[in-house]
Amino acid sequence: MNYKKSVILGGLLALSVASFSSLAAVSSSEASRLGQDLTPFGSIKAGNEAGTIPAWTGGLTEPPAGYEGSGQHHVDPFPNDEVLFTINASNKDQYAEHLSDGVLAMLETYPTSFRVPVYKSRRTHAVPDWVAQYTKENAVDAEIVGKGEGIEGAFGGYPFPILHGNKEQKAWQVIWNHLVRWRGVSVTRRSSEVAVQTDGDYSLVTSQQEGFFNYYNPEGGEGELDNIIFYYLSFTQSPPRLAGGAILIHETLNQIVNPRNGWGYNAGQRRVRRAPNLGYDSPIASAENLRTADDTDMFNGALDRYNWTYEGLKEIYIPYNNYRIGEKGTPYSEILGISHLNPDLTRWELQRVHVVEATLKDGARHIYHKRRFYVDADSWNTVLLDQYDGRGELWRVTMGIAKNYYELPGVWTVLDVYHDLQARRYHVLGLDTEEPNTRVFTDDVPNKRYFSPASLRRRSVR
Repeated sequence: MNYKKSVILGGLLALSVASFSSLAAVSSSEASRLGQDLTPFGSIKAGNEAGTIPAWTGGLTEPPAGYEGSGQHHVDPFPNDEVLFTINASNKDQYAEHLSDGVLAMLETYPTSFRVPVYKSRRTHAVPDWVAQYTKENAVDAEIVGKGEGIEGAFGGYPFPILHGNKEQKAWQVIWNHLVRWRGVSVTRRSSEVAVQTDGDYSLVTSQQEGFFNYYNPEGGEGELDNIIFYYLSFTQSPPRLAGGAILIHETLNQIVNPRNGWGYNAGQRRVRRAPNLGYDSPIASAENLRTADDTDMFNGALDRYNWTYEGLKEIYIPYNNYRIGEKGTPYSEILGISHLNPDLTRWELQRVHVVEATLKDGARHIYHKRRFYVDADSWNTVLLDQYDGRGELWRVTMGIAKNYYELPGVWTVLDVYHDLQARRYHVLGLDTEEPNTRVFTDDVPNKRYFSPASLRRRSVR
């Protein structure tokens, strides 16, 4: 692939704002650790002392027998793995040091049904060689600008594989690694989301989603589009009352220069309108207000309403290598329990995670007063997220049910699940086991006009 990093960097540097401070990157000698004692994406290559987390030996890069290509529901590469032990309400204290507060709360809130089946830990994350190369270059080039509002000097790989600076700066770096993590170049998917009621009832909202990760654009980016991380389109297909609606997002890399741009298409009015409020804690109607705009993808958007602190690297049980829950033909009714996912279809492993805490700034507005992120040290996916209300009480527990998409290769979530402990309801994004296909990844680069507001109306059909 002919990646034009110099074009990207030139455009982004031109966008930088001199009045804002930046944090210098690491030295070349430090960056040389990538691929040596550190993985190409910055995590510790060695296993832990207890032997419960293995060394990284290259990840999972080849599909198992029976897998025919992108779009096919994945074949489990570890079909013979068995549950080592199960954490439940009666033995949770024995494992508490390796559990997030949110998972502990789930065990306490649903003591007879929620449990954590623990499997052998497998470090499956991997990236293409070119992503690893750009990650190494980013390590010495990438900088935070402002107070975490943007980054510059990065393209085509993780911007901050080696964390540096003070606790606030490290926290920003972790979150930006999550925001621009490797998920391929272009992706399409038809899937459903549901808000599950207290009695287990639910109604599907089905949509077609299309994304292009401009940050990983194999042709580079030019002109005014250099500041775009990704383009995202979603067309609602059912139920009839919502069918025909659509949203378009242009997500920006330097949000000091240019905040996110969003548009919505209203099928009834047949009009495209700007959606300036499609961010922060704006409620999502299809989620029945169980998810905010910046809950999508576990977390997205600007960092400016919170004070950020890095709390260190910890060993935590996280949902990882989850293939059973995404097997083709598995009925949604089997996946969705009354208060949470069917735990028998989930897989949890002990893995290293970066822990970041965000506390709402004085005078800032958001329904979450505090958020605690648990970010997988290998893939930089946020896999667990605890969210607190204004009284300081744990309110919502979010889980990114992750697996390796070996056709990329790389780890991403299968389902994103949002539990409201106070309402005892939950919301799920990404159901597709009843669909003919799962995510389809390509290296195709669409014409940028494809993701324009003008094309949104043309393509929105009720």
